[in-house]
Amino acid sequence: MTTIFIVIGLIIVGTLIFLQHPLFGKEPTGDRLERIKNSKHYKNGQFQNLSHTPALPEGVTYWSIMKELAFSKIEHTKPTDSIPCVKTNLLEKTIEDDFMVWFGHSSYYMKIDGQSFLIDPVLSKNASPLYGTNNAFMGADVFTCEALPEIDVLILTHDHYDHLDYSSFKNIKDKVSKIICPLGVGEHLEYWGFPKDNITELDWYEDASVSDSIKITATPARHFSGRGFKRNTTLWASYVLQTKNLKFYLGGDSGYDMHFKEIGTKYGPFDLAILENGQYDKKWKYIHMMPEEVVQASNDLQAKRFFPVHSSKFKLANHPWKEPLERVSIASTKQTSSQLITPKIGEVIYLNQQDQVFEKWWEQVN
Repeated sequence: MTTIFIVIGLIIVGTLIFLQHPLFGKEPTGDRLERIKNSKHYKNGQFQNLSHTPALPEGVTYWSIMKELAFSKIEHTKPTDSIPCVKTNLLEKTIEDDFMVWFGHSSYYMKIDGQSFLIDPVLSKNASPLYGTNNAFMGADVFTCEALPEIDVLILTHDHYDHLDYSSFKNIKDKVSKIICPLGVGEHLEYWGFPKDNITELDWYEDASVSDSIKITATPARHFSGRGFKRNTTLWASYVLQTKNLKFYLGGDSGYDMHFKEIGTKYGPFDLAILENGQYDKKWKYIHMMPEEVVQASNDLQAKRFFPVHSSKFKLANHPWKEPLERVSIASTKQTSSQLITPKIGEVIYLNQQDQVFEKWWEQVN
């Protein structure tokens, strides 16, 4: 019995020591915390969604989720083939048009009106605080921090590990001029050595000017935040990015809700909406969209084109790895006025070319 208590004690001590690692970030304090408390979206010590959003639907427990993840019989949750990738060299400034390149999952690079943007960069091989527990698929990890040019603006949607990666941020710190993030997230970044003056934190419907021709507005999402046991001490967001001639919706993570319609009415139509599609399950349906809801969201936003991301790099849910692309592709032929685009990782998306055609690349991958 004594041995059991010693083992349990060592596990607890080891866990507490591990939780002191910088990768877990830091809770907001001081003036930042006071600003958070003044947000109308912050109540009872937490940020709140616009609609009631339980972490789990009725009848679902965390134990049932863990049991299913451990003993699931769903096949093909990871590809056996390498994910196809176009190795676009971003360090060579040969592309003069406005363009975008996807790095897999929810990470991508944009060059618009001469300004470079990096969104939710996870450029290490792992989407977890525990090294080696959630490795990138073969072929989906070719873009590294070393492949990035100088970044004018880095945009963060929330502080989850598959969007805010400690290793990537430490490696690109000297390349980034400005960071735009939701309220509270700046505490992590300052703790990691980013200068306070380079960080702009936004509440929903606040905006920041990047240049005379580019404005970024934080808008609602239906999700949650947290890097440890405590949730929702920092805000999560989507963004509207407006230039003189183009308008983009950067979705981040979100369950389906009324906010898509409201944002579409207030800011749309959009030339391109980038929406999460993948790592879903009915067991967490309020915080991640099913593929058919992604199509509905693109309609609500009045998007001319929509790009489903949050897939094809990491396994974070128990669905076949290519199912998100299969389902959204089928749904888009039935119920949308928006054009679905499906570029490969690394393939150049020309933002001014509405008629650009992409392959259904996943159909040839096992």
